[in-house]
This record gives sequence, structure tokens and C-alpha cells, in this order.
Amino acid sequence: MNMSKELKKDWLPKLQVRYSRRNREGKSRMLDELCEDYEYERKYAIKLLCGGLPPSSGRVHPGPEPQYELIEPVVRQVWRTAEQPCGKRLVPILRQWLPYYERRFGQLSGRQRQLVRQVSAATLDRLLAAARAEHSGRGRCGTKPGSLLRSEIPIRTGTWDLSRPGYLEADSVAHCGGSLAGSFIWSLTYTDILSGWTEGGAVWNKGASGVLAATRQVEERLPFALLGFDSDNGGEFLNHHLWSYMRERKVAVEFTRSRPYTPTTTRMWSKKTGRGPGNFWDMDAWKTRSWWVQSARCIGRYGPRGRTSFCPV
Repeated sequence: MNMSKELKKDWLPKLQVRYSRRNREGKSRMLDELCEDYEYERKYAIKLLCGGLPPSSGRVHPGPEPQYELIEPVVRQVWRTAEQPCGKRLVPILRQWLPYYERRFGQLSGRQRQLVRQVSAATLDRLLAAARAEHSGRGRCGTKPGSLLRSEIPIRTGTWDLSRPGYLEADSVAHCGGSLAGSFIWSLTYTDILSGWTEGGAVWNKGASGVLAATRQVEERLPFALLGFDSDNGGEFLNHHLWSYMRERKVAVEFTRSRPYTPTTTRMWSKKTGRGPGNFWDMDAWKTRSWWVQSARCIGRYGPRGRTSFCPV
């Protein structure tokens, strides 16, 4: 415990007198008792007993003026649109997206531009502490394990022959808003591991027949033959419709699945859907099919009233 102000005022002068009259060994014992009773550092206790501490003025030292609060709204807006990255990732994103932010929301002052360019990752984390507390919930998972074909579809443990394209990783994203209840659109993404070629589709409620139809359409658009297919353990992929489609053909497609209860094991797809397009305000980037190469998460991310309120959808 710390010594109270009243105790310091009344008892400390007596301790200082006793301390000044003792020899080296007595002073050492007195310091040991004071540090043990009040949990003081030894150097602080010596200054306390020798009267070396300056008198308190009662004035609170405010510290340096918080200069980065000027760009806090800009930082928060970009942080939310970039899907809430950490400070280290947000530093280059801010510098890259600044021209597009100004194009959409208006010009910043010269001081604001300077602060955006020089802000550090640690400062960004401090600025966004309150925002992170408001959005601390984890994303909703819409993957329901499909147990019918787990014994037939093996877990992918090795590596495919990546000397030629044709081995796809597939996954789905729910555009459900704030709840998984009801009916909504699911986007499907298929990424070739070797070339990075990515195709996408959309289904209503991820039914087995709808996913099969979307997979057929994707295969027709591929510039190479489909050789392998890897997905997570969701029921939209682990079903008899897709399993029969992959197996009952002249050249069977190797159908594998990821380890259960392990997130983002479809690594190539996760790279495609992780951060989104290079910027959300470069409108021309949204007019080409290459959008799918950048991100499938951003099409109607959570519907027209979703979390990314100014995402151009």
C-alpha cells in the first residue's frame, strides 16, 4: 500500500529525523522496512527520507497536445471500409487510398494530409481503440458441416501437381446483413492454385442444385480443363449433386476437402477475398470482370445497407 498524504505530512518528518541519525547499517534496515511496508522502490524511498523530492505544485501535467485527433474521422472511415485491418496494415492503405477518399468525401487540409502520411501504426491503434470496442464482434459463420460424404471425400493432406492449371479451390460468402436468418444471396469463388485465375458466381440460399449449376457455368468459362476441386466442409459443396458431377465423367476430378473446424484453409481463395480491391473509391476498377480477382467479399458485402456504407455496389 502507498503512504497516505496525511501520514506523509505527520509521520514522514519524524522518519527523516530518525534516518539522519542512523549509521549505514541502520539506514539500510530502515529502507528495507519502508520498501516492504509501502512497496516503494529503494531509490524513491532514499529520496523520500532524505527530503530530496520536490514539493508538489498540485498542477496536473497534461502531456503533449493530441495532434492526431484531427484525422480520426478519416482514419475510422478508411479502417471500416478496409475491413478493420491492424495498424501496421492500415499505414500503407491510408497512403494509397487518400486520393480516392478526397475524391469522394472532399479535400483535406494540408495539415491533415501531412498527419495521414506520417502517422505510425501504434498511433493508429490508439486512435481506433474506441472503434474496435464498438465493433468487437466476430463475423458470422454460415458454413454448416456436411456429414453425408465425409467418408467418401478425403481431406487434402498432400500437394497437387502444380505444373499445369486446373486445380481449383472454392468457397462461399454470405451476403446476409446483420443476421443469418431468412433468405439471401451467397457468392461463390473458384480460384486456380497455379495461375490465380478466379471465377465467381452467385446462388440463392446455397442449395445443392444451385451450387452445382454455378459450378457448371464456371467450368464452361475456364480456359483450361478442371482437374481437381478442393473446398471447405460446408454442405453447399459436400453433397451428392456435386460429388456425382465430379466423379461420373470420362476423366474424374479429384475432389478433396479441407480440415474441419480450421478456418481459411483454402489459402488461394482467402488471398483473393482478404482485403478487397486496391481501393474502394476508384470507380473504374468496379466495371471490369477483374473485380473477382480482387475480392468476392465486397459485392453487396452485407447488402445495400451493410457495414461498408460507401462501398460502390
